Amino acid sequence: MKKSIGLSCVALAAAISVGCGASDRSGDPSGPGAGGGGGSSGSSGSSGGGGSSGSSGATTPPGPAGDNARIRVVHASSDAPAVDIYAAGVATPLARGLSYGDTSAYLDVPAATYQIELRVSPSTASDLPVFVSPPITLVKGSIQMIAAAGLAGSKTAGDKLRLLAFDDGPAPIGLGKARLRIVHASADAPTVGIDVANDDPSKPELPGLARFADQGGVELPADTELQVGIDAGGSRVTAFSVPKLPNGQALTVFATGLVSKLPRDAAGFALLVVGPNGTVGFLKQNPIVYALHAGVDAPEVDVCAGGARIIDDLAFGKIAGPLQVPVGDVKLDIFAHSAGAGCPTTPPAASAKLTGLTAGERYLAIATGYLAPPSGGQPFGVLAFSDGFTADAAATRARVIHASPNAPTVDVGPFAGSTVTPAVRALAFGKSSDAAGLALPPPMLDLGITPADENTTIVGKYGVPTPAGTRAFVVAAGALGHGTRPLRLAVIDTSPTPWTVSHVFSH
Repeated sequence: MKKSIGLSCVALAAAISVGCGASDRSGDPSGPGAGGGGGSSGSSGSSGGGGSSGSSGATTPPGPAGDNARIRVVHASSDAPAVDIYAAGVATPLARGLSYGDTSAYLDVPAATYQIELRVSPSTASDLPVFVSPPITLVKGSIQMIAAAGLAGSKTAGDKLRLLAFDDGPAPIGLGKARLRIVHASADAPTVGIDVANDDPSKPELPGLARFADQGGVELPADTELQVGIDAGGSRVTAFSVPKLPNGQALTVFATGLVSKLPRDAAGFALLVVGPNGTVGFLKQNPIVYALHAGVDAPEVDVCAGGARIIDDLAFGKIAGPLQVPVGDVKLDIFAHSAGAGCPTTPPAASAKLTGLTAGERYLAIATGYLAPPSGGQPFGVLAFSDGFTADAAATRARVIHASPNAPTVDVGPFAGSTVTPAVRALAFGKSSDAAGLALPPPMLDLGITPADENTTIVGKYGVPTPAGTRAFVVAAGALGHGTRPLRLAVIDTSPTPWTVSHVFSH
């Protein structure tokens, strides 16, 4: 089991620093793992926002005795089921029930050449293996890490399931440093560079890391939080907020999962961290923010964060992004657009703070309201909503958001004739329907908006496209009675990258 990492990666940092024991899932010790007690390591824990964490130790055990070698196995294949690990020709598994992200305990085996077999767990030796490795030679006294990587469901040479083997023995570590071996184990990511400070994707400190290769080990400052970028072709692919690394400890980091999956998905691209005593956890990608300009009386705007201009010349009704930001809180300063690339020295027209941004999540930030509010109008501010849509191949999933600053509390739903049947009731300004999204039948749906509980007083009728498989925020934006920015539904499709916005007006 693996427990979750908190928003600021505190749990991951604690797991790295203090470690915890491995749980034994071994079979009868009469097999080749008799000296080691095979199994998967980890500890149970509670839910959180950044990923999953298990165990990590602070020391490497003594080397194997006699004529033995020592191995441990990491399950780093995002689509493979839980597996049992066998040496070919031996009935007793080396380890049982390794799921994605698990690491076995250390196993002492006689030095020899082996073929490793993976069987779907639970299994017996008579079950057909899902994978049989080429011969792997284990030298007397050696310590090896063997990782299952690639896709179990593929037969393509470039991404199919395979075993990767690395030296897992102790290595000297400089004072005030931690040592990381970085392994590219993502089946759909290109050759990448590692930008340790996340400051220049054109000049990564560790360039040219090919798929299923490792860079052999790098020392990084201990006790320092880092922003680490993953780059390809001179551009940023993604970035991670890395917690303080423990002084003097060696870690193996697998860049695994699929770039094509959502960052929050279990199979999404992430960093799997393995310490001396097993799996530490998954570190998910930094949060991503998209911004919609829905300010009724605001001009084109620039947005600054941390002293850098992150959005330039965003007009009403347009969307900006994806913007990747560190985990935690981000302060946004909003200015009327000006020439140049920097941030003005004058006070912003408005500021907003996005709080509790979680690793692996995507967010929609809506700038709405009035800079000069009329009577009854909402003042200018920023609303934020997470992308929590349920995948639904048969329907559109829609999350309705009330962002019209002069509209009353409303009901929203399909209409027939002059009556709306509410699917969303009593939606106040700044609020939304359920994060999983309403299931709307394809291919088109007529939605009506009425004041709450006045379902024959229709404020607007909107023909909304609802293609199957779409996941969309449906934002009531603009203002009632406004001449140039009237109330409309801004439909933000989160299915593609980048997200897109289209506007549906009342008919």
